Amino acid sequence: TPTCRKMALLNNGDEEMTSRKRRRRVSERAEDDGLTVHELIEGGDGLTYNDFLILPGFIDFQVTDVMLETKLTRGIRLCTPFVSSPMDTVTESAMAISMALMGGIGIIHHNCSPDFQAKEVRKVKKYKQGFIIDPVCLSPDATVMEVLDVKKKHGFSGIPITEDGDLNSKLMGMITSRDIDFLSEDQWNTSLHKVMTPRNKLVVVRHGCTLRESQEVLQASKKGKLPIVNENDELVALIARTDIRKSREFPLASFDSKKQLLVGAAISTHPEDRHRLNLLVDAGLDVVVLDSSQGNSVFQIEMIRHIKENYPNLQVIGGNVVTAQQAKTLIDCGVDGLRIGMGSGSICITQEVLAVGRSQGTAVYKVAQHARKYGVPVIADGGIQTVGHIAKALSLGASTVMMGSLLAGTTESPGEYYFADDGTRLKKYRGMGSLQAMEKIGSQNRYFVAANKPNKKKVNVAQGVSGSVVDKGSILQFLAYLYTGLQHSCQDIGIKSMTMLHDMVNSGEVRFERRTQSAIAEGGVHSLHSYEKRLY
Repeated sequence: TPTCRKMALLNNGDEEMTSRKRRRRVSERAEDDGLTVHELIEGGDGLTYNDFLILPGFIDFQVTDVMLETKLTRGIRLCTPFVSSPMDTVTESAMAISMALMGGIGIIHHNCSPDFQAKEVRKVKKYKQGFIIDPVCLSPDATVMEVLDVKKKHGFSGIPITEDGDLNSKLMGMITSRDIDFLSEDQWNTSLHKVMTPRNKLVVVRHGCTLRESQEVLQASKKGKLPIVNENDELVALIARTDIRKSREFPLASFDSKKQLLVGAAISTHPEDRHRLNLLVDAGLDVVVLDSSQGNSVFQIEMIRHIKENYPNLQVIGGNVVTAQQAKTLIDCGVDGLRIGMGSGSICITQEVLAVGRSQGTAVYKVAQHARKYGVPVIADGGIQTVGHIAKALSLGASTVMMGSLLAGTTESPGEYYFADDGTRLKKYRGMGSLQAMEKIGSQNRYFVAANKPNKKKVNVAQGVSGSVVDKGSILQFLAYLYTGLQHSCQDIGIKSMTMLHDMVNSGEVRFERRTQSAIAEGGVHSLHSYEKRLY
């Protein structure tokens, strides 16, 4: 847990000091090489992550000794610096659950109805490892064809049958592949109540049972699916043998004081989203992100004040900002964290269309330097393409990184896979400033799109594009790769924790170097006839 990791970090304090003394003795034997972070940034040009490198330091520890615990806000600590972006092609409950299990946090998007967003937050807060809390259900009047459609879409055919086809409805039976395997095509319109396994032949457990108890029942019954019902025999959850087989411990998981997973959600700065906020807080929200492309506004100030007055215990992340002056406005209003970035995302065209924004490397450094004086953690949002970019963002002062395109295309991101003409498996990914996203009110509010006026047609100005990304598999495997890769990066730099990284960067012990275009080319794959690039 974060507390355990924090204690481990404190216990290693003396070891870190000894390690740093050894580094100083090594550095005393040579002239200072490279640039300090101040010298790197203050050249006047806007820098992105590809424009510089971090110089290697001194290694006197194992890579497994590197701890990545950090702060998301003043009041929330995470075991990993990973945050998923509140985009409608990136974060809903499935992504948020997996992010929290792996030690980060997911921010659920608001390009949807308030009720839907609150329901997604509630799913995360109610999640229990091994339990399916939102199973696909069908009614007794559904047909075999609908089961086949579910199998094609989701990859399974073990489906609980409830009275009205929804969760929290009376359990009527189960349908599995064994019930329909040998039905001919002309029988696909058969109603499920004629072929399903009826309720009186099912093995069930009562709501409140533990995962271990459920495992024992599954083992004894030799069933593939185990419905969980309440005292009224209504379905409340489902356990699958395959999911339990795949389940594992998540030692870095992000929990609140009630041992529920941490989750965040985004809202706009428009007054009508105060109702949305009420629903989100009732659902158990831990942190709210004020989602605006330009956060230095009277609208955001008013929303921050409203939240602080009505929900003083709710953590608030303001933004987006890219200058120290923008950051000062929001810090003075009492935000608990800041989100940095304007026009740096892979699907964002704000800088191109509006000529406003800032190079992400410079933006992170400038805002982080100001926020550090007030103990406000900052999130580097946008431009993250590799593990190396994560390391660079953290070295410039960010406490966490927010990722969109890097996480899009994973199994847990919203949307369906499809195949390109060449057979590549893809998922749709779009910017919240794209015309497609702005068809919904949440995205319009983020980009200050004016409401319709009488006799005047509304004109949208796109600040993003729509596209597709390659299938990356499960986020659980991908985040494990990012975590281990970041540990290796920290080891090469010669630091064992995020606190140590920030301290040594600010003291000038961690050095940097600018890169020319030739140096960037040299640092990538070159001089090969062909190659395959597999990251993990």
